[in-house]
Amino acid sequence: MLIAVRVLEFMAGLVIVLAVLDAAIRTFVLPRGSGVFITRLLSRTVRFFFDLLAKAARTYEGQDRAMALYGPVVLLTLPVTWLVGVMSGFALMFHASTRLDWRSSIRLSGSALLTLGFAVPDTAVQVALVFAEAAIGLILVALLIAYLPTMYSAFSHREIPVTQLSVRAGNPPTPLDLLSRAHRANFTDQLDDLYRSWELWFIELEETHTSLALLNFFRSPNPHRSWLTASACMLDSAAIQVSAIDRTYSPNAAVMIRSGFLALQAIADFFQIPHDPDPNPDDPISIARSEFDEVLDDLAAAGVPITADRDEAWAAFVGWRVNYDTIVISLAGLIMAPYAPWVSDRSITHTRHRPPMRGSRSGVARRPIR
Repeated sequence: MLIAVRVLEFMAGLVIVLAVLDAAIRTFVLPRGSGVFITRLLSRTVRFFFDLLAKAARTYEGQDRAMALYGPVVLLTLPVTWLVGVMSGFALMFHASTRLDWRSSIRLSGSALLTLGFAVPDTAVQVALVFAEAAIGLILVALLIAYLPTMYSAFSHREIPVTQLSVRAGNPPTPLDLLSRAHRANFTDQLDDLYRSWELWFIELEETHTSLALLNFFRSPNPHRSWLTASACMLDSAAIQVSAIDRTYSPNAAVMIRSGFLALQAIADFFQIPHDPDPNPDDPISIARSEFDEVLDDLAAAGVPITADRDEAWAAFVGWRVNYDTIVISLAGLIMAPYAPWVSDRSITHTRHRPPMRGSRSGVARRPIR
């Protein structure tokens, strides 16, 4: 009976260690999005407390300051949790395979994991387990050291186009600002180049934000900027251009939209956000026809040539927007994105922290998309 209990104890410790190694490999090494139970459980536990802090904030700025720490805290908590798991697993194995009591087993396991050497193994079994635990501890620490530069490199690379977009499209960026400023500043012909660069940006976004999932929660240095609101601005701008602006059809805009909604769909799949991967072009969207017409009126007032058939333009716009409408709004709630028209203003999470939209920080007057 005692032998059977010790075998089960040893197997339980081995399973814990293998589960931690599996989580570390899937999170830090595997070059694709993979749901890991330990990582999801830890992330949701930490998120619960950060949601309480965000709800207690009376302003969006307070909410943003709280949520800015969520991603880094989870990132640093992961290896600590894994190290504790490895130490617990090996403590079980030490206790099951030797005559050590619980206190001595935990002491020997902690000494081996952190390579401190204050507890010396006595038997061959203990020596083998100590070597294995020390190697695993070094591997986990090495993975974290290698993971951090990768994370922040991808973050920095993501933020450059987001910051550049605020120059062209305001802060927060809107399709109205981008398209009207392009017309006024006479860089409409350069929009195709912008669409091509964002097509590549979306391809990289899909790869980094599914394989390095915590990047989704890393907030921009400017609290009123976000990779998600910038994405939605570019997608809506391209959708308006190909559906409602009377100029030569832009295949680059259409390709960028497809690249964008495929990237957002992949991120939504990783976070198990329900969505229709192949919606009908006439499915309902969160934007009302009156809102769309108001934007076209503002663009026409700015001198942008608008197609005469508004009904056809609306149908075409819906056919594009329906591919990412639900996902954008759901992700805005998930990451608590800053206020942006047609994006986080549809999310219940942000309705009470909606800032006034009377003008940009640069002093340039801006009419919001309501």
